[in-house]
Amino acid sequence: MLILRQQEVRELLDPDALVDALAAAHADLSAGKASMPPRIAALVDAHDALLGVMPSYLPSAALACKLVTLFPHNRDRETHQPIVCVVDPDTGTPIALMDGTYITAARTAAGSALATRLLAREDARVLAILGTGVQAHSHAHALPRVRSFEEIRVAGRDPARVETLAREIAGVPVESYEQAVRGADVVAATTHAEQPVVLREWLAPGVHVNSVGLNPTGREIDDATIADALLVVESRASALAPPPAGAPELAGVDAARIHAELGELVAGTRPGRHSRDEITLYKSVGVAVQDAAAAALVLAAAHERSVGTELDLEGTE
Repeated sequence: MLILRQQEVRELLDPDALVDALAAAHADLSAGKASMPPRIAALVDAHDALLGVMPSYLPSAALACKLVTLFPHNRDRETHQPIVCVVDPDTGTPIALMDGTYITAARTAAGSALATRLLAREDARVLAILGTGVQAHSHAHALPRVRSFEEIRVAGRDPARVETLAREIAGVPVESYEQAVRGADVVAATTHAEQPVVLREWLAPGVHVNSVGLNPTGREIDDATIADALLVVESRASALAPPPAGAPELAGVDAARIHAELGELVAGTRPGRHSRDEITLYKSVGVAVQDAAAAALVLAAAHERSVGTELDLEGTE
């Protein structure tokens, strides 16, 4: 088995190749060519936390499973701590174990970048980043790869962290979520909010919203936005599953309200935005085929560059 540490994964995973790999993965998922059972999780109520299990088989990429913990109150380490195991699809033998922290951050942002590429207006110039954590950082780097932003606004609960992130990305710190969202062309909501940080009344005509935050007892997006926006998800089954697997914002929403899956937009079986002024919303819950696609890229690059540490689990010579 090949062991890949976080820094090695970070160096091996190409962000532009990842967006294209996710496009192919989502097209396969929507076409029924991938096996991806519903995500399950064990809840750790004492810490408002969970341990999630996310297996998938993407014939064009990998057979893989991610274990991921979400401990939102962590302060001395990441709130998400995942590992990804890749298995030989012909023999069932585990062939790689890699740190999933960067994979999770990168593939989530790459999913938003893909959605932005498919749904945002070509002339989008103002990006609003809501949140200051790992996903805020990854989105601040991923989204400008698909649109040419002239201004990036940053808003969050902690003014010091807002200032730090804005400085790192040459962005503009603002005092409130409302100030960030009003007039923005693209919004990236990356919070662990209990109450909505995106309200319909703040949204300009034609804005595209990416929402990736997950709080089983909270929500990032208000009901009015869900009702008015052209709604796109990774997978209908995953998005509408009961929490913690599905999106809390979509609990009780009729499946007919979902306009399309990402893969349907990629394949052209469903259209994207219908007009310049239409509001579009990509509500992400994170799906296992994204991890499989990312892990396949990492593993291929590791073999090509002879990176990683081999470990014999059987203990034989």
